[in-house]
Amino acid sequence: MKRALITGITGQDGSYLAEFLLGKPDYEVHGLVRRSSTLNRQRIDHIFRARPSVGDRFQLHYADLADASSLSQVVELIRPDEIYNLGAQSHVRVSFDQPLYTSDVVGLGTLRILEAARHLNRSQPVKFYQASSSEMYGSAAPPQGLDTPFHPRSPYSCAKLYAHWQTINYREAYGMFACSGILFNHESPRRGESFVTRKITLGATRIKEGLQKKLVMGNLDAKRDWGFAGDYVRAMWLMLQQEKPDDFVVAMGETHAVSEFLDIAFSELGLDWHDFVEFDPKYTRPSEVDVLLGDPTKARDVLGWKPEVDFKGLVRMMVEHDLELARREKFALGYKG
Repeated sequence: MKRALITGITGQDGSYLAEFLLGKPDYEVHGLVRRSSTLNRQRIDHIFRARPSVGDRFQLHYADLADASSLSQVVELIRPDEIYNLGAQSHVRVSFDQPLYTSDVVGLGTLRILEAARHLNRSQPVKFYQASSSEMYGSAAPPQGLDTPFHPRSPYSCAKLYAHWQTINYREAYGMFACSGILFNHESPRRGESFVTRKITLGATRIKEGLQKKLVMGNLDAKRDWGFAGDYVRAMWLMLQQEKPDDFVVAMGETHAVSEFLDIAFSELGLDWHDFVEFDPKYTRPSEVDVLLGDPTKARDVLGWKPEVDFKGLVRMMVEHDLELARREKFALGYKG
């Protein structure tokens, strides 16, 4: 039985990865969660409800990427075969408001978990996956691939770049099986509500149901390479199944503007987004990233990875999910009234 440890298991990617691994009979999945006064486990609640089928193969442990001691203790306790470091303060715009916290968790947090993995690697082999980000490319000219120079343009992307190079350094200095997946934007119905894609689908469906009148947005011209998070976690796993550690770009290889995402989402609901969207500069970044377009050739050729959900399918999936939420909200408000 393989043991996998996932940081950030309560996030979008962590929940999909946990599902994916538990779908394999030979995996035991352990997740790290921070102690807090409120529980934030809605993305993995369904896994707990499926306890009869997964049994004791799914367990949570308290630890924090900001606390090296807790990480070392959990890694020593679990002694995982694979570590997936997905935990982060991952909102780029928020990183401008909280640069120190973002840098500590995203940058130094990766170094702390790498150190814990290095100590374990002395007594047993452990494979390490680092969630690198397309934001590290910043203003680099598209398409962006493994040979493209990085040019980060936010505290978040600077911290991710530090973590990325530390992962490479640990691979080269200590012979660890450590690799990075440079994932371009990947979304889903489980995306945080403050992220632009989910903000659009939530806003559009609530407008459709009469729960709100306007959707306030920032830069509509930014272009991104968007895919489905459920597809991208398969690439993470495939990287750790290779004979040698290496880095990969995971992307769709196509780019779409925020305005195009708006067009598809509102059109699915029979609406014209121009009638409802307003611009507010407070939602723009101090330094913008105009175009992100990944080159996934290596991931497709070496890993055999192929996405199953296309861009339009992704938008439709998110709209359908959030339309159901809006209808439930409307019913609840009407019922209480």
